[in-house]
Amino acid sequence: MSVEVRIAPAGTFGPGESRLLEYGAYRVAVFNVSGTVFAIDDRCPHREGPLSEGYLDGFLITCPWHGWQYDVRDGRCDTFSSKGVATYPVRVDEEGVFVTLPAAP
Repeated sequence: MSVEVRIAPAGTFGPGESRLLEYGAYRVAVFNVSGTVFAIDDRCPHREGPLSEGYLDGFLITCPWHGWQYDVRDGRCDTFSSKGVATYPVRVDEEGVFVTLPAAP
C-alpha cells in the first residue's frame, strides 16, 4: 500500500528549486534538477542533517551540517559508499508534482 502526495501545483516548482515534504513520519527532500524532479529521504544518515537545506550542484546534494554528499537520482552517498538515503518515485503532470510514499509504519 502506498500514498501519492502532491507537493506543488503544475508550473510552480522550477529547475534549481528544492522543497521539503512532511507527511506523517516522512520528511522527504524534493529537488528539481534541470526540469527532472527527484525525491530522497531528508535526513542525512550521519547526524540527521536536513538535506532539503543543503547545497545542490548538478545531481549532488551536500548536507549543510557536515558536508556529506548524495546523488539525488539514486540516494547513493558519494562521501561514504556504504551509506545512502531512500529514494521515492515522483510523477509530474498538468496537475502538479507528486511523490509516492510507502504506507505509514
